[in-house]
Amino acid sequence: MASRETFSTKTGFILAAAGSAIGLGNIWGFPTKTASNGGAAFVLVYLILAFCLAYPALMAELVIGRHAKSNAVSALRGLGNSKASRNFGTFVGFYGIVIASLILSFYAIVAGWMLSYLGESVTDLMGWDAASQWLTSDGLARNMIFMTLFMALTMGVISSGVKGGIEKWSTRLMPMLMVILVLLIVYVMLQDGAMEGLKVYLVPDISQINPPLVLNAMGQAFFSMSLGVGTMLIYGSYLSDKESLPELGAWVTICDIGIAFTAGLLIIPALFVAQNYGVPIYDDAGKLIAGGDLIFQVLPVLFDSMGGVGPFVAFAFFTLMSIAALTSSISMLEVPVALVSEETPADRKQATIILGAAIFGGASAILLNFGTLFDFVVDLTTKYSQPMLGVALCVFTGWIWNRNSVLKELQKGSPEMENSFFWKIWPKYVQFVCPVLILFAFFQSLAS
Repeated sequence: MASRETFSTKTGFILAAAGSAIGLGNIWGFPTKTASNGGAAFVLVYLILAFCLAYPALMAELVIGRHAKSNAVSALRGLGNSKASRNFGTFVGFYGIVIASLILSFYAIVAGWMLSYLGESVTDLMGWDAASQWLTSDGLARNMIFMTLFMALTMGVISSGVKGGIEKWSTRLMPMLMVILVLLIVYVMLQDGAMEGLKVYLVPDISQINPPLVLNAMGQAFFSMSLGVGTMLIYGSYLSDKESLPELGAWVTICDIGIAFTAGLLIIPALFVAQNYGVPIYDDAGKLIAGGDLIFQVLPVLFDSMGGVGPFVAFAFFTLMSIAALTSSISMLEVPVALVSEETPADRKQATIILGAAIFGGASAILLNFGTLFDFVVDLTTKYSQPMLGVALCVFTGWIWNRNSVLKELQKGSPEMENSFFWKIWPKYVQFVCPVLILFAFFQSLAS
């Protein structure tokens, strides 16, 4: 096995980890779940859970990853102090890899839609009406072609390694994403109707907070920050011992939450701008349209209503969505690739081809049985599995791994760690509070 790569700079890691977190889960998933879960009430619960649960769980992954400097299975198995705990670590590691692969399977489908609509914004500018109609049709051929293209892009980045692939492209794509997002927000805020949407997004109705909303917010926090499935563990394994993990974890959390919140400032007001153009934004039950209908029906109609500037706004928007999708997908593919390239004779390029093809097969199966499998896989992975995997990682950090060993790992980048506020709070918090809160919210929601 070749020597293990590391991120070359702190900025490279932050942008790569933030890119993993800042994907369709933020720019598509967060605003659509906000729209379907009470608007600002969902935002409030999400922000609380992101800071109180997601950040401590993120730290658990980063600490384990840098300590082990290996794939998720080897890392968790290596923390075991008995046969039972080592077997448990092996199971959690493998299950996380399976869930990451399943997430990428449905993620590639949605990302393919983004690419097709990006293509449509170009053909619309060129006046190629037939091509535009095909690109926005919900046909199997279109879906397969663009899913294949997206998987090829993802595999191309991963096969190039940590510095030449993940870090290189994250440092290029993330600034571009942020600039496009801010420019689109400025444009939308200047349109009639935007202020009404801003009120829905920012003024919470506390009475709308209920157990299903809490479960959705928790699942969104774990999904958008790529937690539980080993992506942050793997990225942590590529970190230098000189870096302060609490500081880096805080930066990643702030970037993730900030981009998710900022994306809502674009999407929710854009809904009400669309309504001002005559586009229906409420469903038959009187709730804001969410899910795929939000991105692929409401917003394209809004772009069409803008006249000559519409295709340019559409191009910027779907470029934003495509970049966000790619920065997340590369981290998801890295999880199984790290395992195979480290534990088998296959090198990185071979592992990428084998696993990329397998995930492509899973995505194809979902496409061919879309009505049955898509929502099932989304719920299985993001709503149920990721929080439970988060609990398992908290158990490893808080109960199985020796406390002194955890402290020594943190002291590598922060020699004063033992006397810090973080160390006084986090070990007990991740040991007791995180698992209890996650499990309580999870089972309360199931019971309701």
